[in-house]
Amino acid sequence: MTPERAQGIAAGFDLRALPADFLANPYPVYAALRESEPIRRMPDGSYFLTRHADLMAVYRDAATFSSDKVAEFTPKYGPGSPLLAHHTTSLVFNDPPRHTRVRKLIMGALTRRAIAEMESGLVSLVDGLLDKIAAQGGGDLIEDFAAAIPVEVIGNLLDIPHADRAPLRAWSLAILGALEPKLSPEQEARGNQAVSDFGDYLKGLIALRRQHPGNPEHDVLTRLIQGEGSAEQLSEAELLHNCIFILNAGHETTTNLIGNALVALQEWPDQLDRLINRLLPKSELLPRYSIGLEAYLDTMVDEFLRFEPSNQLGNRRALREAMVGGVALPAGALITLCIAAANRDSAVFDAPDRLDIERADNKHLSFGFGIHQCAGLSLARLEGRIAIGRFVQRFPRYRLAGPAVRGGRARFRGFLQAPFTC
Repeated sequence: MTPERAQGIAAGFDLRALPADFLANPYPVYAALRESEPIRRMPDGSYFLTRHADLMAVYRDAATFSSDKVAEFTPKYGPGSPLLAHHTTSLVFNDPPRHTRVRKLIMGALTRRAIAEMESGLVSLVDGLLDKIAAQGGGDLIEDFAAAIPVEVIGNLLDIPHADRAPLRAWSLAILGALEPKLSPEQEARGNQAVSDFGDYLKGLIALRRQHPGNPEHDVLTRLIQGEGSAEQLSEAELLHNCIFILNAGHETTTNLIGNALVALQEWPDQLDRLINRLLPKSELLPRYSIGLEAYLDTMVDEFLRFEPSNQLGNRRALREAMVGGVALPAGALITLCIAAANRDSAVFDAPDRLDIERADNKHLSFGFGIHQCAGLSLARLEGRIAIGRFVQRFPRYRLAGPAVRGGRARFRGFLQAPFTC
């Protein structure tokens, strides 16, 4: 995209009317907005924020900037719709005290010890997928690898029987797809059906788990059912919709992280060479997983999250008049936080449009910040470093075998297909 084209799109920027070349590469447009109109008044009256400092100001002030979406989502989905019920009940779109109560229960099952205990199973899962890929000489980075990992991890967290996991990815894609700024009738219908179908399935699973509880230290569903005393009990609706949320939050974002990373390494061969040199040292005296490699891979994962955020947009609503970045926002203002733009703000990041897997002091906002910071960030890092690290270690000279096909969405950025040979 030429600078002139990016500036032209930025001048008339509207999330409900995005051209195809923006969806292919939004970053030049975000740079133009950040430079010329960092707090943009949108055609619908909302505000679009692109500077890192402005996003941080909003994240830090949860008392002023609400995550509750009832006012915004009711006209979008319609009263009584399954999508409205889900997206106004799940953790991410709620304020304290409901948010605090549910987050505490989820975090109790995602302790450092619990996540560490997942590592061996995750390594076995990844290695099994790599064995299948090796046997067939390649495959698709998304279908055969990236998408297969989080479905199993989240399925294990909720202890969903393996035989029941086939629909999980399609349900997640449909529900999250309905969060796009502009919805087609087909997208809306698929989203509503997915919430209904997943909810119906969960009702049976919850009934079974009430009869036969799992270990609440590892089984998130059992922990959510049992709560922590009478004051921490979730309603049936809260229980259902937060189970759906756990799948959605852990599925597509992690799929996109892994897929985006492996495609980006093909586009930045110098960074692939850097990683190969760390994973496959020339000296046979050095073990493959040498001291400090885990921290190195975590640094790498954070850079992929900065460079190509899985979730590019967030939303808030101003509960009262507020100043952000020198602009007065009225009470009731709807605000879109452009995480993807903030992650490439040159006021915070050196050479922000360059991928640097050894980037230090990475202040990316892909996990959010403040009370709504991603509850599963440690699990996402674990999945990322094992999946990307072991893939490159096993297939250091993998190559794309055809064009990688983007999902064509503004909020969740990832690939639908990426054929490759190993």
